[in-house]
Amino acid sequence: MVLKRYSGNPILTPKSTNPWESVMVYNCGAIYEKNTVHLIYRAQGSKSGISRFGYASSKNGFTIERRSSSPIFCPDPASDLEQFGVEDPRITKIGDRIYMCYTAYGTNMGMVTARKRYQVGMVSISVNDFLDRKWNWSSRLYPFHMSENKNSFLFPEKIKNNYVLIHRTSPNICISFSRDGINWPEQRILMKPRLWWEHYKIGGSAPPIKTEKGWLLIYHGVDASLCYRLGIALLSLDDPTRVIKISNKPFMTPDTKYEREGVVPNVVFSCGAVVIRDKLFLYYGGADTVVCVATAKIREIFNFLGS
Repeated sequence: MVLKRYSGNPILTPKSTNPWESVMVYNCGAIYEKNTVHLIYRAQGSKSGISRFGYASSKNGFTIERRSSSPIFCPDPASDLEQFGVEDPRITKIGDRIYMCYTAYGTNMGMVTARKRYQVGMVSISVNDFLDRKWNWSSRLYPFHMSENKNSFLFPEKIKNNYVLIHRTSPNICISFSRDGINWPEQRILMKPRLWWEHYKIGGSAPPIKTEKGWLLIYHGVDASLCYRLGIALLSLDDPTRVIKISNKPFMTPDTKYEREGVVPNVVFSCGAVVIRDKLFLYYGGADTVVCVATAKIREIFNFLGS
């Protein structure tokens, strides 16, 4: 395999002394800023409990030096749209703001009989407040209001003066564009399931990495037995609706005990990756229970893709 798992995995585990993260700590967004990897991770205090977000950071990308003792982002208590939790954060820096996309899990408001629904949520925060750990999040937006949609993240820069958003309308990965980052007038299918390990559905994982050859897009595929693997694709720099290459075999498969055994077995699921010098640091959840990291040289990833 191209990816090399860190020998000290998992790097974040549930903390029994904190009820909000005592059972599951997983699926973290990541950015690299001021020589530090910043992680926002999903946490639960019970298998079926409400998800909240915590914060952790690392100087070397492996060893956690700082970790929040309380959640940094919680479901909106005044809204039915998030009554069951906020899930799977992905973070992207654009200019002087950091944008966080997440899955809002709640119910249809106003229904006589409540129906559970998940949809894309989005907030932002100034870079300075983020680095100072002053969690002054903006008002919450729901770009595709009441539409079944998740696995969303923004590209780290505008393309042709548009914000670019990846999201998932099952079973496909979709892409949308917006002038103002608020209104998303249309969506189009970017990728569809093609192979046996993508049989059930696919979805975007970490925000894309810009390289000289194109945007590296990591995604997940779910097979007929609900095993989650990771794949990788290359998108055109100027036109990210154009897929240049897609991996025909998985980029990562659940092989270790901490990926095969846990609350949800046989899962590797990423929401964040950073590049430090010429090395990709991929952060991922193992079995929906712990946070892990694996690395690969960018040139090795291109070799894997055959580009």
